[in-house]
Amino acid sequence: MTPRRRPRARPRWQRIAAYAVVVRDGRILLSQIAPRVSPEGKWTLPGGGIEHGENPRASVVREVYEETGLEVSIGDNSRVYSLHAPRSTRQGRRVDAHSLRIVFEGWVAPDAPEPRVMEVNGSTIAAAWHPVADVLSGRVPTVDLVRQALAEHQPHRMQRVNARAVIRRGDDVLLARIGERGVHTGSWLLPGGGIDHGESPETALVREVWEECGLRVEVGGLLGVHTVHFAGVAPSGRFEDYHAVELVYAASLVDPAAQPRVVETDGTTDAAAWVPVADVEQGRVEVLDVVRVGLGLA
Repeated sequence: MTPRRRPRARPRWQRIAAYAVVVRDGRILLSQIAPRVSPEGKWTLPGGGIEHGENPRASVVREVYEETGLEVSIGDNSRVYSLHAPRSTRQGRRVDAHSLRIVFEGWVAPDAPEPRVMEVNGSTIAAAWHPVADVLSGRVPTVDLVRQALAEHQPHRMQRVNARAVIRRGDDVLLARIGERGVHTGSWLLPGGGIDHGESPETALVREVWEECGLRVEVGGLLGVHTVHFAGVAPSGRFEDYHAVELVYAASLVDPAAQPRVVETDGTTDAAAWVPVADVEQGRVEVLDVVRVGLGLA
């Protein structure tokens, strides 16, 4: 009886790669795999192999640019996914493949151009934003890694303490308008903003009112505390689960005759003005809730 031959062990092939989950406004940035790699035309997370001696964070930034033409920022946290495929083909050889995929949260600037492939003769042929709902429903064919990463993806949580001022002049109230770099573009709110690390609320308020309105103020007493919670795209382009605690103060102008003007450049406000309180109360001016709350407290 002829002894049976044991199957030859396939050569081991291990690969370490880095990818980015970039989700914004219900869409996810994906790269389409080239037919020579995936005949099914599936889509994957932008990213790729880590070169010898390369930092994974630098690798994913490089790979995302090559595959989408976009400059990506990377978060602090990551997840690792392992795939063992003992009967695979790589570079024309049958191998025992093992892939380790490091997946980072990523985001691109709000004014980033439409994605396009930069790399020539790479492993991807297209880049596009796809609705997350279409990916999860299967309408957009993807590799398993995309759905695995989406199942564990959570928006970045941002908690911030702001100081804001109620400044009256007769029947008017001083307000600042949110520009294109901020969330709720075009709405008005009480002047003020985030308190820096180690900064007192009163000092922060004086600084913020100057930056947003070009006015020097004297801070009075604390009127009350307001809180707001929503999800949206931050000025950086990162989608955030945002929670703000607003400390609302009374304040008065050092020079009552001074006119408001925006001093800060590249900030989130694009205008400052005296607005009739009646226009706020009757809804003729679009304002955030903190304005009505502040006026009520005052």
